[in-house]
This record gives sequence, structure tokens and C-alpha cells, in this order.
Amino acid sequence: MENHAYLPSDYLPIVVQFVFALGFVVTTMVVTHLVIPKVFKNKRHGQIKDDSWECGIEPQGDARTPISIKYFLTAILFVLFDVEIIFMYPWAVNFKQLGWFGFVEMVLFMSLLLAGFFYVIKKGVLKWE
Repeated sequence: MENHAYLPSDYLPIVVQFVFALGFVVTTMVVTHLVIPKVFKNKRHGQIKDDSWECGIEPQGDARTPISIKYFLTAILFVLFDVEIIFMYPWAVNFKQLGWFGFVEMVLFMSLLLAGFFYVIKKGVLKWE
């Protein structure tokens, strides 16, 4: 095995990419702040300009209607359990290499996942009224 000491020139591509990315962001910010106010001078505010617009449909009702917390809990639980299920793919791919230790670990992982799921069901989070 060859012992390779990293030289500063090894990091040059990363530095160049970082400089280009930072330069693009700074250039975009400066150009938009210099050009946009001059183009739209005296057109920033007005009755029609300040009116909300959604697909050409006139706004109706109040946009601040309260939404049930059940909606947000269901969405968060979906993301939580969905991300946990994603961990099963690498395990399935490497199932033979992991052997019994990997199997026991996955059984433990699944039991904790199911314990959390049964807790959510017991609390009634998924019941809609």
C-alpha cells in the first residue's frame, strides 16, 4: 500500500469549484439588486400589483383558516417511518455478508420500529374524527 501525503495542490479542484460557486452567488445577488429596482421603478406597488393572485382565480375567504394538528402529525409520522424503512434497503442488499449478527440487528430495529408504531396507534394519533 502506497503512503500518499496530501499536498495543497490536491485540493485545487475543490477550491476552484468553491470559488466559482461563491462567485456565481455573489454575482447573481449584486446584479439583481442593481438591475431590478431600475427596471421596475414606480411599478413596485399598486392596487393590482399588491393583490394576491393564484392561477387567475380571484381570492376567496381567509387564508389563515386553522388546520387540524392531525394533518401535521400524520405527515410527520409518514416521513419518520418512511425514512426508517429506507434503512432496510442496504440491509437487504448486504444480507448474506452480515450473517446472523445483521439479522439480529434488523430484528431489533424492526421491533423498535413496531413499538413506536403501536405507541402511535395506542395514542390515537392516526384516528380521524
